[in-house]
Amino acid sequence: MDKNQVKILLVDDDPGMRSLLTTVLKDEGYNVITASDGQEGLQRARNETPNLIILDVTMPKLSGYKVARMLKFDTRFEHIPIIMQTAKDSEAEVQTGLNMGVDAYLTKPYDPADLLNKIAELLNKEVEPVEV
Repeated sequence: MDKNQVKILLVDDDPGMRSLLTTVLKDEGYNVITASDGQEGLQRARNETPNLIILDVTMPKLSGYKVARMLKFDTRFEHIPIIMQTAKDSEAEVQTGLNMGVDAYLTKPYDPADLLNKIAELLNKEVEPVEV
C-alpha cells in the first residue's frame, strides 16, 4: 500500500506530542487524522476507518485501553492495527495493553524512527490464510 493512501489516526491529549507526531508522520507521507481525547478518538475511528491507530493510554473521557478494547472487540474494526504509546512501562501495563488487543506498545520517550518502523511492520504484516 502506498504511504499517501494510508490513513493514520493519532489520539493523544498532549498537543505537543500530537503536533510532533503529526509532523513526523506527514513528512513520511502518511495521511494523519488527530483526536485529543479517547471519546473523540473512538468517534473518529468509527467515522474515518483508518488503516492504523496510535493511542496514548492516559487521556480524558476514555483511556486508550478502553478505546482499544471497544475497537478490537468490534468486528468492523478488529483488523485495524493499534500502537499504544505511554510513559507507563511496567510489565502489568504492557500486559493490559496486549489484553485489550493492542498490536504494539511503545514507551515514551521513544525515537520517532522506532514508531515509523513499527508502523511499517504492522501495515506490511501478511494476513494469515484461513483454512475452510
